[in-house]
Amino acid sequence: MEFIVSYDIKIFNTLDELSEQFSQLLKNKINAEDKKFNLVLSGGSTPRNLFKYLSVNNKDQINWSKINFFWGDERCVPPDDDQSNFKMANESLLSNINAIEENIFRIKGEDGPVKEAIRYSEIIRKTVPLKNNKPIFDLIMLGLGEDGHTASIFPNQPDLIDDDKICSVAINPTSQQKRITLTGKIINNARNIVFIVTGKKKSQVVADILENKITVKKYPANYIRPVNGNLFWFLDNEAASLLTENN
Repeated sequence: MEFIVSYDIKIFNTLDELSEQFSQLLKNKINAEDKKFNLVLSGGSTPRNLFKYLSVNNKDQINWSKINFFWGDERCVPPDDDQSNFKMANESLLSNINAIEENIFRIKGEDGPVKEAIRYSEIIRKTVPLKNNKPIFDLIMLGLGEDGHTASIFPNQPDLIDDDKICSVAINPTSQQKRITLTGKIINNARNIVFIVTGKKKSQVVADILENKITVKKYPANYIRPVNGNLFWFLDNEAASLLTENN
């Protein structure tokens, strides 16, 4: 199946260059809106470095108080656990900028996952505008796993791509750890989706997806295709190393 939406691939020499370009994209999108900007954060080591860059270099350049912060997924751990996506974002970004506490909507990983998925879905539905009867986020940040997973949509739960819920409970196939994740339909309803991928270990799955190789059918990230929005791929040289020159 081929992409039915356009996508923009950007390749950078350094993580700082990638972070600066993302900063510019974020600023432009925020400035284009005269309302609250609904931003979905991702977890992982690359976003941690990106968040630190934003907090140091764009602390006063971005109107952080205009942003509602959400998460694309969360591990079922307390917010002070080192595995918590909230803890990472809070330490590397939120505690260092003028974000408004009432605008920070974390997933409560310490609570029962089924009940929390329902609660978080209701928070999103009440806070984020609807389009096509689904919440429409202004920008969603996504990572990419070596197995092709994104958010917490893993290859062992492909039904989460077409799930009608806003949030669902996911299971990491390796650790069996439960997580809460946005579903594919909600991600694909966003105005802007940005994959942020770095490192040689991700290069094969990046090439498979962007060059539409036969293996892509098993990768959840392959099915992230915004209905009416923009899709960006921000890559470093290592992540892009297996792409052919015509890409």
